[in-house]
Amino acid sequence: MLTKLGTALGGWRPRGGPPGDPLATIRAAWAEIVGDDVARAAQPVALSGTALVVVTASGAWSHQLSFLEREIVRSVVALGVSNVERLRFRIGTIRSARGVAGRRLVRAAAGPPVAGKPQTAAEAVARFRTVVERRRNAHRAAGGTFCTTCGSALASGTRCRPCVDAEEREQREQCERILFEAPWLDPETVINAVAGLTAEAYDRIRRRLLRAWVDELRLARKRHAVKAEIDRPRIRKLASSYVLLETRIDPNRLELDSPVRRNALGDLYDFIRQVETG
Repeated sequence: MLTKLGTALGGWRPRGGPPGDPLATIRAAWAEIVGDDVARAAQPVALSGTALVVVTASGAWSHQLSFLEREIVRSVVALGVSNVERLRFRIGTIRSARGVAGRRLVRAAAGPPVAGKPQTAAEAVARFRTVVERRRNAHRAAGGTFCTTCGSALASGTRCRPCVDAEEREQREQCERILFEAPWLDPETVINAVAGLTAEAYDRIRRRLLRAWVDELRLARKRHAVKAEIDRPRIRKLASSYVLLETRIDPNRLELDSPVRRNALGDLYDFIRQVETG
């Protein structure tokens, strides 16, 4: 029944922690997200970057569901799959909707049923919209709030956990890019360049990044020892960024064989020099 959609879009809360298999998580909840009528004509089949790939029974279904992209993505994000930002449709064969272990998913009733079976994709989508709006209005009337970023229903507060996680991930990635490309910049400059980044978050990212770089350099040294292929340009860049970020020394004053560089690289120094001169 399409009435099940209300539970998904009007009552779901973000779940803690990322799903082990995002696509499996979406498939298991799909009928609750879009309702039985839509689920019989459209199914999620893959994740491609930030897109959820949905197979539909016809071009008409793809066209109609494109109008519901925002609502569907919002529900997927509420599941904890926060990296999904859009839908991508393709026409194909629709398999019978089954739950885990091949059994049909059982869902609680979400209000009075909608009479009659929709005859067209447009009619099914119209019902979809009606149920979404009805349930969101009921949630609002009951004192519930909505995420200011994605619009997901919340018991309280202004931001859902997936949106907060996505913002923190974007901050971390921006900070890591800056530290890799311009490791000589002072902390205040980096913090001001990344919206919302705090001094505590900067320090945490910096320490984690330095550990990750050392691990990558050690792995490259092991590969080099057994004559395996290594990415020499990246190793040189990585070593340089590591030393500059670790020591805070002016890059114009850093020499390849300086004591500062030797101390920073430690037992990795000889390997890095082989890469640089080999």
